Amino acid sequence: MDATHDFSFRDYLPDLSTERFQNIRIQDAYEYMESFLKNKIPIELYKLSRYWRNELFTVPFKGVTTDGNVINNLYSIRDEGVPIHDIVTSVKRLFGLLSTSDTKKLCYPFDSREWRSWSNPEFYISQKGIRLDEVSPEVQNAVHNILRTTLSPEGYEKALAAMKINHFLGELVQGQKVMNIHSYNFVLFGEASEERPWGFSCYGHHLCLNVMLYRSQIVVAPFFTGAEPNLIDDGPYNGARICYVEEQIGLELMQSLSPEDQAKAQIFKELRDPAMPEDRWNRDDQRHLCGAYRDNRIVPYEGVLVDYFTAQQKDMVLKIVEQFLLYLPLKSRMLKLEDVKDFFSETYFCWIGGFNDDDAFYFRIQSPVIIVEFDHHSGVFLANEEPKKFHIHTILRYPNAGDYGYALRKIIPGVETKEI
Repeated sequence: MDATHDFSFRDYLPDLSTERFQNIRIQDAYEYMESFLKNKIPIELYKLSRYWRNELFTVPFKGVTTDGNVINNLYSIRDEGVPIHDIVTSVKRLFGLLSTSDTKKLCYPFDSREWRSWSNPEFYISQKGIRLDEVSPEVQNAVHNILRTTLSPEGYEKALAAMKINHFLGELVQGQKVMNIHSYNFVLFGEASEERPWGFSCYGHHLCLNVMLYRSQIVVAPFFTGAEPNLIDDGPYNGARICYVEEQIGLELMQSLSPEDQAKAQIFKELRDPAMPEDRWNRDDQRHLCGAYRDNRIVPYEGVLVDYFTAQQKDMVLKIVEQFLLYLPLKSRMLKLEDVKDFFSETYFCWIGGFNDDDAFYFRIQSPVIIVEFDHHSGVFLANEEPKKFHIHTILRYPNAGDYGYALRKIIPGVETKEI
């Protein structure tokens, strides 16, 4: 892949003399959020955040579906080889470093609705748990050790790269008090146990991971991973880069389809197409359907059925999905890929935008057991008004109540399932 696509972000550096960037230069995360609430700027995100919290968040969790009806019996308890003893031990080490007040902030009941209050903008919309840029380096390292022990090695490196890129963006716009490598919250749900279900959330700008664990089984869903820009070209983290593999394979897959299948897959020709329904695009989610607070969204299948693809094209679908499953430890990842293969007869691939090498685009792969979305965005901090390849958002969901391990909770012996 031509790296010039990524370095071109330098052509869109913002004017730091404007009021917005003068403010973020001196404000901390709380002041920045207070200014957002007071001034309601950007107004689109302000309205969306109120809608998130005041309407979507108040509805009990159901899960993303195609028609409002949950398909049952899609998920099962199984041994996925997760090193639960080591993970629990790493959590105990964290508790040994925390003050009484931080311990209280960290811990929520397992069935807390706050599982669902993660958000990916830089605004400090959801203030729960401990914020890593407010704690000691020892606590920061302990949280990272939990992530490192829980996720696959390559998954942890991807999460860390997202944090580094967030830090790099903070440096680019002189907003390091709001966006830095530690501007993430860590929250524990339930009591860390080798026998009982529990979990945690780690979330902030461009990285949100929701993890549920039960014995040797793991769910990492929903998650959001993004970057603006998606490649660091200077400084101590030079070379950090994410989301480019799934981008490249997605484009290759679309280009490999027959003209007939390309026409079926391409549901809109333009990234903001006049033919789009009113609720199909907004300034902040843009083409994404399954982002923050969209836990119960109805997302009908669109595009072309994967079951009609050639063997090589089906393999490309699996390689794309594997990139989205990278956070999972290897055995868990391989089992989930088998789940995905089992539902190829009900899996759809859709595309928005062009599919020449230089085009920005959106694609989605969707089945009863997984939804992955990839989207190129216009600038939020950078000045590109149109989507460019250096600003990427990706989302994964386990539909039909699979998110947050909710479907699994219902079949764990001795666990009372409460609404979240």
